[in-house]
Amino acid sequence: MHQTFDAALEINMLHANQAGADYNRSHFDRWGITCLNLMSSPGAGKTQLLEQTLAALREELNIAVIEGDMTTELDADRLRQHGVPVFAINTGRACHLDAKMVAGGLHRLEQDCNPSEFDLVFVENVGNLVCPAEFEVGEHAKVALLSLTEGEDKPLKYPIMFREADCLLITKTDLAPYLDVSIENIIANVRQLNSQVKIIPLSAKTGEGLADWLDWVRAVVKARSQVTPVP
Repeated sequence: MHQTFDAALEINMLHANQAGADYNRSHFDRWGITCLNLMSSPGAGKTQLLEQTLAALREELNIAVIEGDMTTELDADRLRQHGVPVFAINTGRACHLDAKMVAGGLHRLEQDCNPSEFDLVFVENVGNLVCPAEFEVGEHAKVALLSLTEGEDKPLKYPIMFREADCLLITKTDLAPYLDVSIENIIANVRQLNSQVKIIPLSAKTGEGLADWLDWVRAVVKARSQVTPVP
């Protein structure tokens, strides 16, 4: 059975992107950097989470951010206020960052800084529950955010995102009393797809779950630091 042209094109695109992702990861590994790819739909709270994370960890870890948005540097400017290097990438009409775009961010990191001095790079992907999960960028772990306001069914309707995630943050939990949504049902739906994912309910407003998230980040960075760098 022959593949359709569209199917063959998609396979070729993913194959080419994977080669670029492997290239990016080899640079992260050589520099001793852990890379985390943050993905979610628009408005789930990626930027606010990063603001809190940078405020909490910037004294103990050297952190940079590659910030993806279709247009503007509004989110990048918010993160720059925390005193870390932030490299903005505008994707135009593209609904996700790909490996080539992130390679551009790495080139700017190498030009402006000494990459080997960094412990952690966050990639804040474009708001989208579909494409970012399919296009690796060289990350060592994928972090998905799902806000409580999005409902219980999103993991089942957008399975790739939740199947691929290493950590899932269920955000805006402070709104639970006002919504007909069950955190337990969300977790159960996610577990159908991914039994190993770390799940952390979290509220940026109250601080619930933030310590658990920071501990998870620290643990990933520590584990990566014990891996022998690639020459």
